[in-house]
Amino acid sequence: MDNPHFAALGGMTLEVSDAFGEATAVVDPSNIVAACAALKARGFNRISAVTAVDWYPREPRFEIVYHLHALPKNGGKHERLRLKCRVGGESPTIASVTSVWDGANWYEREVFDMYGVTFTGHPDLTRILMPDGWEGYPLRKDFPVHGHKYDYAENK
Repeated sequence: MDNPHFAALGGMTLEVSDAFGEATAVVDPSNIVAACAALKARGFNRISAVTAVDWYPREPRFEIVYHLHALPKNGGKHERLRLKCRVGGESPTIASVTSVWDGANWYEREVFDMYGVTFTGHPDLTRILMPDGWEGYPLRKDFPVHGHKYDYAENK
């Protein structure tokens, strides 16, 4: 695929594709901050989401997905780009990109809360959706959907 933004990533990409008009690059997790910084320098000035996909039982189990936008100044073309990183399920960890975009803060906290992925270097990696004391990660495919005891409300 011939995308000029991918050239800026140099050897950081493992694979690239274009589906439904949105370019996607899979990046080694060790390069996520550098890849994001390079794309920000190319005009991708907004991160609109960080999410995850649980491919259980496959390894690497998780894909961390970053949705980036280049919002033009004074007109021009609006561009979208997606980055993905694959991390293992035993102890899913990846560097935080909050040093590149402050807006990644709450998105990373949501992925942490729902999937249990740790973002190293995050300024406040705490639960954001589930109540204090909640055990487990509800969007993991191996999270029990029946028979889970929800006693947190009874203790209030």
